[in-house]
Amino acid sequence: MKNAKGNRGAAAPPPQPVIGIEAEFTLFVDGVKRRPEEVFVTPRNLISTPMIPRTGRSYQLPSGGAIYFDTGVIEVATPIVELQPGCAYRATRLLWEQIRYVRRELDEWSARNGCRCRLEGFSAHYNFSFPAERKSSARTAWKLGYLLAHILPLPVMLLAANRESTAVGVRPRGTRVEVTTDFTPDAALMLATCGLITGVMEGVLQWHRYTIDEIEQHQIPRLVPFRLRKHSSRRGWRVIPSSLARNPFTTDPNTPTWRLRDGRTASLRQVAAETTRPFRREIRRLSDAATLRHIDAVFAGDARSLLDFPKRPNEYEDAGHHINWNRRRVRHWARSDYENVIHRVIAREPIRIGEKSYKAERMQGWYEVVFREVKTGARRVLNLDDLVRLTRR
Repeated sequence: MKNAKGNRGAAAPPPQPVIGIEAEFTLFVDGVKRRPEEVFVTPRNLISTPMIPRTGRSYQLPSGGAIYFDTGVIEVATPIVELQPGCAYRATRLLWEQIRYVRRELDEWSARNGCRCRLEGFSAHYNFSFPAERKSSARTAWKLGYLLAHILPLPVMLLAANRESTAVGVRPRGTRVEVTTDFTPDAALMLATCGLITGVMEGVLQWHRYTIDEIEQHQIPRLVPFRLRKHSSRRGWRVIPSSLARNPFTTDPNTPTWRLRDGRTASLRQVAAETTRPFRREIRRLSDAATLRHIDAVFAGDARSLLDFPKRPNEYEDAGHHINWNRRRVRHWARSDYENVIHRVIAREPIRIGEKSYKAERMQGWYEVVFREVKTGARRVLNLDDLVRLTRR
């Protein structure tokens, strides 16, 4: 590919840490489960507004994110968001904006075709880049993922899982680490999940070594027994019912039934609260104080976890219809620089560089955009930071 100067070279990752969220949905048409590839063939036949193509078979949604069909599910993803104060809120808000947009387009498609469609929540993936400057022989994405697989699953279960859930996983993906769990139909709980994962990830990144003995040095509880299982897709690990002494998804989260390595017994809520304690500052900084209070309330039993319900809530069955964001918090966390330039790219607003004008042709991965000069059609690749600098002139 070409860099911003038009020379051949390898694609450069963002120079700063970034996060992003993906969500997968199962499509039902008139009550029958259908593969989106069979119903629509391509996302262009679902989304009525022309979309900018991306690498592979995905497309950039007019709402800012991406859509693609992946092995029988509809997947939507946020653009990358800079790891900075409020990023967990921005990423979660972005994901729900994509869900709402696709949901409305699906409703319009249903009306045109005289049928009823619904999206059943399937899974969510929380992605975090692994900064190159933090890499060493003792600190790699693989070692980080393995360490996080011992820390994150239990608190994530309380925020993101339900009684029918089966796993929480972690997958190292080269230059990033991905946490996999069930889709959460409650926007506030998804924000809490993103805030917790982001804060823990950022906190662990600062550790000198990514080894298991660091867990006890930071006074994070460890269950006995605890056996990681191979992830169901790609490399990685997951915690499933057979990983522990009993099924954590169906056991009362308030009952002190979990045996710890230090000899104590504790409830799932107690374990989650103690696990989170070393990372409170990072969680608050990367989400906000209200999100941290919500996490505390869930872990204290003062706010509901989906594990408190006797069965999986009905909201999973028809996701995307009811989204309630607190307007004051939306105003507090303005769009990030990357968000602003992505929306400008989607609008295909011309970019002027000197005497030349360029229009976006396609997204190249998550960080680069391919442009064409309006007069000559000459190709030029700019990354998001290039575009941020251009918009500030």
